[in-house]
Amino acid sequence: MESVANVIPWIEGEEDKIETETPKILGRLAGDSVEAHPMRISAQVSRVSVVQGHTEMVSVEFAERASVEQIAEAFREFSGAARAFRLPSAPATPIVVHEEQDRPQPRLDAESAQQLMSVHVGRLRKCSVLDWKFVLVGHNIVRGAAGAAILNAELIVARALTSGGQAA
Repeated sequence: MESVANVIPWIEGEEDKIETETPKILGRLAGDSVEAHPMRISAQVSRVSVVQGHTEMVSVEFAERASVEQIAEAFREFSGAARAFRLPSAPATPIVVHEEQDRPQPRLDAESAQQLMSVHVGRLRKCSVLDWKFVLVGHNIVRGAAGAAILNAELIVARALTSGGQAA
């Protein structure tokens, strides 16, 4: 399949992976297994030729009402365990909120040398079907595969050291 100057409207296995893995990632440990988050996800995936970056268009419905300011502030305030442990690979700003209507963009944001490990969120607006919708962009290698693996390893070691245990 030719992807240069083209959009491929399907990538084998990606939609199913997003729909089944995301609730596990956002779930919780229950003994020796993962209890998936009860959320419902419907995903469509297309391949668009960009140098680096994954772009997602997200629509969400919340259990409680929230304003655009509250949602943007929640994104901005998020720090996560990696920042709490001050891990070397943890981004100073895990989520960068963009106010401009034409952002985020892979070339401007995902490839930003200062924020390669950050996820960029923008176009936060009301959704006519669910509550809110927004666009997010992340670097698919630095924040994705390689960077996430390194950050997860750092987190495993940090948690083991603080709990008196040993990293696996």
